[in-house]
Amino acid sequence: MKGYVFDFKRFSTHDGKGIRTTIFLKGCTLKCVWCQNPEGISIKQRPLYFPNKCIHCNTCVHTAKNGGVYEHDGNIKLDISKDENWEEIIDACPAVALTMDSREMTVEEVIEEASKDEPFFKYGGGVTLSGGEPLFQHEFAIGILKGLKEKKIATSIETALNVKSEVVREAIKYLDHVFADCKIIDEEQHKKYTGVSNELIKKNLEILLTSDLRDEVVIRTPLIPGITTNEENIAQIAKFISGIYPDVHYELLNYNPLAEAKYDMVDMKFCYEDNPPMYKDSEMRAFGKIATDNGIKNLILEI
Repeated sequence: MKGYVFDFKRFSTHDGKGIRTTIFLKGCTLKCVWCQNPEGISIKQRPLYFPNKCIHCNTCVHTAKNGGVYEHDGNIKLDISKDENWEEIIDACPAVALTMDSREMTVEEVIEEASKDEPFFKYGGGVTLSGGEPLFQHEFAIGILKGLKEKKIATSIETALNVKSEVVREAIKYLDHVFADCKIIDEEQHKKYTGVSNELIKKNLEILLTSDLRDEVVIRTPLIPGITTNEENIAQIAKFISGIYPDVHYELLNYNPLAEAKYDMVDMKFCYEDNPPMYKDSEMRAFGKIATDNGIKNLILEI
């Protein structure tokens, strides 16, 4: 079985317990306007251009047969709608300024790559699947999780849960830890900013928080200025998840302004004209108080 992987991040300490290798699977069921990994939204592979590496030799322009690479105002531009042999164009670039956004890999190849870091997993670490939405490629993802468990490697996943409930139930069998997002509680606001209803997400949150794995589940809300940060949203999420499981672990993730740089690379528009900064510690504590005032006993803050 094959799937698409757009990154391996080694020696991570933020994607689960211990030292971890995080594997980013391509494709997502949401289209969050603030997405931190916009290159992971589409399942379709595409070329990426890195202007900081470019030596402006125009080899790529001359190699392109159908106008997929062209020069405009001294800058290289890609038109991925054109039918091109992108691998040939990428191979022709002497500065390695062009690359595909992902690799097609087999389950076995992914497990072999992750297993190179096995010596670092001895002290509570392991492998985390992220994305995109790793369960978008659910057969591929579950195949990886099964293979890792057979090798006795601890597994974790970062998921937005907008997938069929039977997929969630199957994945749980091969997971030691789950990070699940609950971004926006109001359905209309959720549709506005992510493109989908949150009805299925709420159902899957209930499945997780009533499962035997519930003490190894962390529900996360990314703090996106003006979108997820209003008091009503945090309060209602806190009430919803603590109503399902009173001892739920809830994490508020500080805003990360660095994603903006990726948007030009994938021909997408970022949600902010003026990119806000990260929240200060005092602001994070204020958000946290909203959560604890509304039923959260086990709060996790990035401070």
